[in-house]
Amino acid sequence: MLSVCRVAASSLRLSRSSISHSNVGAAWMQLGQRAGMKTAGDDSQDTHDDFKPVVKTGNAALSVQEHIDKDIKENPVMVYMKGVPEAPQCGFSAMVVRILAEYGVPFNSRNVLADPALRDAIKQYSRWPTIPQVFVNGEFVGGSDILISMHRSGELEELLKQVAPKETKET
Repeated sequence: MLSVCRVAASSLRLSRSSISHSNVGAAWMQLGQRAGMKTAGDDSQDTHDDFKPVVKTGNAALSVQEHIDKDIKENPVMVYMKGVPEAPQCGFSAMVVRILAEYGVPFNSRNVLADPALRDAIKQYSRWPTIPQVFVNGEFVGGSDILISMHRSGELEELLKQVAPKETKET
């Protein structure tokens, strides 16, 4: 590596005034390639699959969108939240979990803090800027403020009856 650096330094011969971050980076990249070194963009066959990039194109958002579609279609109640139901990471997510628990409705969730791409994609998907986001029977209901309002007015109970009616205690 030291010899590559010496070769690079002697072959660049750039004055300080002509050096910018972009052309120095490009020069180092070219020197590394000339020396036979692989770059991050190379599709090297000698790299183990665990170390290869998972996503190489701009279609990452598309696959995340498809994943969101699948989640919402397969789960009668789907919540995108900060944290997990057992340990919400914000008060608004905790409120949604408590409200849904009040009705005894089973729901699935995704932790948007674990995946920034998911957090951005769900906001685009629903056209709603905040988390948590609740979907019931494939339809976007809203965030915690809307869920609280629907809970107080009785609308949420009616909506959730379509999923799983709240059990009444008989004496």
